[in-house]
Amino acid sequence: MLFETMKRFNEACNDIVETVFFMHSTNKVNVHKTVYYPIRERYGLSSQLAVRAISKVCEAYKRDKSIKPEFRLDGAIVYDPRILSWKGLEKVSLITLQGRQIIPTRMGDYQAARMDRIRGQADLILVKNVFYLCIAVEVPEASPYDPVGVLGVDLGVKNLAVDSDGEVHSSEQIRSTRKRSDSLKSRLQSVGTKSAKRHLQKLSGKMARFARDVNHQISKGLITKAKDTFSLVSLEDLEGIRNRVTVRRSQRRDHYSWSFDQLKQFVTYKATVAGVPLVLINPAYTSQECPICHCISKSNRPTRDGFRCICCDFSGPADKVAAANIAARVAVNLPIVSRFFAEAQALPFRVG
Repeated sequence: MLFETMKRFNEACNDIVETVFFMHSTNKVNVHKTVYYPIRERYGLSSQLAVRAISKVCEAYKRDKSIKPEFRLDGAIVYDPRILSWKGLEKVSLITLQGRQIIPTRMGDYQAARMDRIRGQADLILVKNVFYLCIAVEVPEASPYDPVGVLGVDLGVKNLAVDSDGEVHSSEQIRSTRKRSDSLKSRLQSVGTKSAKRHLQKLSGKMARFARDVNHQISKGLITKAKDTFSLVSLEDLEGIRNRVTVRRSQRRDHYSWSFDQLKQFVTYKATVAGVPLVLINPAYTSQECPICHCISKSNRPTRDGFRCICCDFSGPADKVAAANIAARVAVNLPIVSRFFAEAQALPFRVG
């Protein structure tokens, strides 16, 4: 019953998108006037499901008006409080093609403890033949404090994150796990038996979940350290880096598997909840600039892991130097800065 409702809902979305693309409009009121009654009659949707379908199409088209969106038949159904209501923590009332249905639910202690914060709409999704309700909850945000220092964080492929205190979060664990997973998948695919296919299904998404867990751990550690030291977190704004940077063929796998944006998102929302100030900076030359004399040159990086200034002969681990530069670019604007950053900012700027 739920799948049939989901299928009909997305068929209606694919029908509505034809009109929206023809009108070149994301105005929900105008689209509603054009498609509301035909869609309800054609697909048998309730009034509010038809409204949610129109809204889903308009939001999708708004993201990129140059293409016509296409919706999978098992795409999410958007439910709002008018067509979804909770009956305690064990049951939920959902509108379907057959009217209102009371459906039992199952959740963990973590989710149950936050059910008093439900806000807005919920998405009904289907993952591996299991239906899930993705619910938005309101989380109280701590008031940002006045920072007395800066924790610079350099993001990378070999080292996922290196902070200005010198702590390194290596990607070696992810790379070795991915290598084992790829090797196992390759062997199972070459076998091709029913048992091998069942094993492949179990492995589906496992690597993504592992990488996500690692990013959660790294982001939690960075925010905890910043909060304990009343520091501001400074990150590089790496948006669009895959389009700007080219790598060797042997490095492409790591480069395109690098989930730096996910890590940045985790750090951002954890900082907001914890009240930790966060600043994004331009990453240009952070790995080529000397933190002592500010000499900028490609020759300052003789190796991938090593840094040696051609002007003052300062040397150190390249990623830690980059993290120090990221912190220094923000620390100069704070009322209290460390001695290292104060001395570095006082020196003249030179380009090699």
